[in-house]
Amino acid sequence: MAIYAFAEIKNGKARRIFASAKYPSKQRGNLFFDSEKVPDLRKTADLPHVMGEFYALVAFRPSYIFLSRDVFGGKPLYYDLKTLTFSSFKKYFEGGCLEVNPGESIKIDYNGKILERKITHFEDVFRKKNIDISEAKEKIEKYLTSFKTKHACLAFSGGVDSSFLASLYDVELISVTASKKEEEWIKNAARSIGKKVNIYVFKEKDVKEAAQEVPFIIETDNILQISIAIPIYIALKFANRLGYRKVIFGQGADELFGGYKRYETLESHELEESLRNDLKNIGKNNLVRDTKLSYALEMKILAPYLQWEIIKTAV
Repeated sequence: MAIYAFAEIKNGKARRIFASAKYPSKQRGNLFFDSEKVPDLRKTADLPHVMGEFYALVAFRPSYIFLSRDVFGGKPLYYDLKTLTFSSFKKYFEGGCLEVNPGESIKIDYNGKILERKITHFEDVFRKKNIDISEAKEKIEKYLTSFKTKHACLAFSGGVDSSFLASLYDVELISVTASKKEEEWIKNAARSIGKKVNIYVFKEKDVKEAAQEVPFIIETDNILQISIAIPIYIALKFANRLGYRKVIFGQGADELFGGYKRYETLESHELEESLRNDLKNIGKNNLVRDTKLSYALEMKILAPYLQWEIIKTAV
């Protein structure tokens, strides 16, 4: 569980607030959030613009409750108007719940009435601009190299995305696999960039355990989502056993820089549209799943490629 909160109401006012924010989420008074910086509640009307990162928040104000989420919807957030309950997981609602949509900001009074609702769209934040290739390369390199990696390890697959990050950061590399052949390939990939990698070769029992836990955590029975989530779950648990609470992943590189195999057959106009759509939907397709896994294990996922300035440059 990351954020969980509900208000005890009397005469249209919050008598008491029962809430918790477990790592990696945070609490500042009656503000519960998951983001690097503390949200500025003086700017509630423009929060998806000014935050400049993935976030979700619940804030209990004197006359209303404020909910907000970034334009990708990378951090899950749900609510129930009847019980005034708010959570990062759907399972904490007995009678169903509503989802705070990507880019949505909502004000709710203590009678459960929506006072104000505003949607900020992807296109409002990430506008297409012409930029010189050399300038774009410079910007991307600047933000990747300055990314803070203290006390983190890196999930290393041996592919281009994770190998590039591994060459930039002085952090321990970890990997998980069930294949001896893949284990050797990963070791060779690490050696080729002058690194060592700590590999966990997981067994059938690990997969069985994950197959029981993962659907409940990511709250879906979609086979594709579960199959993607299982190795991430195992990798996060491995990192935790090694003493880490932060893991760097190469999320977003494929969507930003055309890494998926299916892009190869597309015409230029089709490619641009496909890249844009995949990026816009990265929250519901990938990030919510991975974030729920991290919440369940009280771990933090770091995604250098998905820094706001890098996304703006790539778009």
